[in-house]
Amino acid sequence: MGVTYSGSTSMIGDHGGFAHDDTNVMLLVANPRFKARTVSAPAATRQVAPTIVKALGLNPAALDAVRAEGTQVLSEVVGELAR
Repeated sequence: MGVTYSGSTSMIGDHGGFAHDDTNVMLLVANPRFKARTVSAPAATRQVAPTIVKALGLNPAALDAVRAEGTQVLSEVVGELAR
């Protein structure tokens, strides 16, 4: 799963699919104030941008997609920022 082997010279890329290893992404959030830990909670890739914006001290609601979709910042990061 997640790997395409092809002898074709016309195929130059693959955009993945919906297999488990295609839809799970590891995310590393680093900040000297954060306590080191591993979180295994599910997160959507659409949560990455508002989480970064929040970590930078900006308002995620300034992003059109966040307002339109109601996307939430990752709660673990919000908790660490509040410490």
